[in-house]
Amino acid sequence: MLLRRVIGDALRARRQAQHRTLREVSTAANVSLGYLSEIERGQKEASSELLAAICEALGAALSEVLRDVSDTLALNEDLPPVLVPVGAPDPTSDSASSAADQSAAPVTAPAAAPAGTPAATPEPVPAGASASASSSTDAPQARLMRGKPKAKLSTDAKISVAVHHDGPLKTTLRATRGPADRERDVVYAA
Repeated sequence: MLLRRVIGDALRARRQAQHRTLREVSTAANVSLGYLSEIERGQKEASSELLAAICEALGAALSEVLRDVSDTLALNEDLPPVLVPVGAPDPTSDSASSAADQSAAPVTAPAAAPAGTPAATPEPVPAGASASASSSTDAPQARLMRGKPKAKLSTDAKISVAVHHDGPLKTTLRATRGPADRERDVVYAA
């Protein structure tokens, strides 16, 4: 994850939250519209003076924007890797990968529907439950794969999440609250 992209995302999020255009902010910050656009897309790295001018134009303190950037980077550092290492076995091969997938990631299941037909919604599977018992204590790893649609399932005592990938641009996320506990946590967002 590049720092300039995270900074650009933070600036764009603040600008869009204010329902302001690039032209309005670029005029207020005294920077060209194209250069501001490149900064927001993470293609150019802004100097500290320019970053301060953009933050002032957005009505935000530079420290607030940098705090948002720092929080995003901290969250990213805590996430497990998503991509499969180059030397790892191909997850699309039939016999070798099915046994490996069941033992390495017990909460991952492929969709059974053939291409072109609507897939049934996968039922959540409790974490740790699989067809073959696994002695592995590793956390399940997500894999980025091309080919057939895949469904990834993860459950907790309170909530189940199913992610269904239908290609690089279509992903469906379904979250279901478990029937065991109906207590609700109140979350406030600023």
